[in-house]
Amino acid sequence: MRTMSSAQQPYLVERGPGRFEYQLPVSVKMVIDLKGRVPLLRNEREEWELPGGKLELGESPESTVVREVEEELGLEADLLDGLDVIDTWVYRIFPHRHVFIVSYGAEYRGAREPRVSHEHKALGLFTASEVKDLTMPAPYKKTIEAWWRRRSAP
Repeated sequence: MRTMSSAQQPYLVERGPGRFEYQLPVSVKMVIDLKGRVPLLRNEREEWELPGGKLELGESPESTVVREVEEELGLEADLLDGLDVIDTWVYRIFPHRHVFIVSYGAEYRGAREPRVSHEHKALGLFTASEVKDLTMPAPYKKTIEAWWRRRSAP
């Protein structure tokens, strides 16, 4: 098995003569409806992002995203209601850094207020209309918009 990397084709692994496939890390993210606002975290690139993180060996995507929400926001997993996949995409962070994203949505029904962990610089609570003006990757904005549309559909 050969690995090939270039600016055009990162993370490719040869599976047969001339047949390559992507080998990407998987990251799971969550859009949380917290009393009409979505909690977002500011990362080291000064961008807002959804809570979540990398899929660990032996974990399901659902258990990963629930664990990450508990770690990053301090919100109790058993009070997340309606956990549902919103969308998936490949996120090009840098030319040689791509990640496969799976995003979920849920409503938080607890009383605890979210808090920021040591992994991020800041926590913000934003309405759907405020998200469009934030410094954040476009796919995250699209995911948040899709979740709010789904929540408001009859």
